[in-house]
Amino acid sequence: MQVSVENTSALERRMTIAVPAERVENEVNKRLQQTAKRAKVAGFRPGKVPMSVIRQRFEADARQEAFGDLVQASFYEAIVEQKLNPAGAPAVEPKSFEKGKDLEFVAIFEVFPEFTVAGFDSIAVERLSAEVADADLDNMLEVLRKQNTRFETVERAAQNDDQVNIDFVGKVDGEVFAGGSAKGTQLVLGSGRMIPGFEDGLVGAKAGEERVVNVTFPEDYQNLDLAGKAAEFTITVNSVSAPALPELNEEFFAQFGIKESTLEGFRTEVRKNMERELRQAIKAKVKNQVMDGLLAANPIEVPKALLENEVNRLRVQAVQQFGGNIKPEQLPAELFSEQAKRRVVLGLIVAEVVKQFDLKPDEAEVRKVIEEMASAYQEPEQVVAWYYKNDQQLNEVRSVVLEEQVVDTVLQKATVTDKSVSYEEAVKPAQAPAEAE
Repeated sequence: MQVSVENTSALERRMTIAVPAERVENEVNKRLQQTAKRAKVAGFRPGKVPMSVIRQRFEADARQEAFGDLVQASFYEAIVEQKLNPAGAPAVEPKSFEKGKDLEFVAIFEVFPEFTVAGFDSIAVERLSAEVADADLDNMLEVLRKQNTRFETVERAAQNDDQVNIDFVGKVDGEVFAGGSAKGTQLVLGSGRMIPGFEDGLVGAKAGEERVVNVTFPEDYQNLDLAGKAAEFTITVNSVSAPALPELNEEFFAQFGIKESTLEGFRTEVRKNMERELRQAIKAKVKNQVMDGLLAANPIEVPKALLENEVNRLRVQAVQQFGGNIKPEQLPAELFSEQAKRRVVLGLIVAEVVKQFDLKPDEAEVRKVIEEMASAYQEPEQVVAWYYKNDQQLNEVRSVVLEEQVVDTVLQKATVTDKSVSYEEAVKPAQAPAEAE
């Protein structure tokens, strides 16, 4: 077998392969002999059909099958021989496939980039540290109470933070428009759920009152037919309800799956959750900075095939997340191209760091991560056992731990500055979360 390789770009390879005619004919004859054993031809007993008849009837199909198998097999042999690492399936261009002649074809494909991760000392990381203070815990308890607010009917005028039950009809240019009417809608005043001016127009209204509210749709309103237009809403207030925060009692604690009857016990459990969230937030921000630093220090070209695959994965994820009848391929690739490139580049860089430093998942750390995740459940021992019985989930945790080891390796060489901050600042989401495969 003859092989020649041409570098048509930094990553693209054009490989010409010639398979000897003898090997081609051997493959064709093998298939014809297999066909002869089972072929049913009128006038002949099974297995007794003359080879001349078999060849006449089935040689074209046998030759086509042989072509497909030989292309696949010889391509694999060639990339092993040439020590190439394809990043996707090749585009095959047949050159010659005539009986009695060598099979020649061209395979065009991209290879994974070869590089060494560098620039560790140019990476600067600000590592935050914080504690859950009693005031932070008190604030969290108030947040939990507000999230579980109940509304109780009152006989007074509505004010901000009250919930009103309303019927309304909206008109533009004196005509009722689609989607502008509803009955029995629950609306918390001041929530910003409706267009500007709608909720303000109901402050001071009482149950049974009808109000006419004039508003203007924002210029960037999602329905372009209504954007920037003036509208009139006739609104009937059915009821007014005031917010009532729940008491911190056993019934309230049970809503969070916490079997505690005392406030002190509940506070302890909430503090544990806050501390776990704090650790995860700090770790995520450090990782984000490390990944950004690796990207900046290691600009690499990536194979188009990997980018296309990642874009398609992101399309599928978007459809699964947002639903609807749209098909993934209908979503424009441009929506995902930047994110896809970041993920692919980081995946290659992280994999190379693992290779350069011969990193392997620390099984003790894997166990620790699983136990920490399990601690959020009522039966943590069962959760731990479940992970160790499911290879796919266990390997996902190992991948997370391995990525953390990559971060730790980089931190040993990067410039790290420690900074003490408040709990709120520490858990505030990072603006650009890093993603790596």
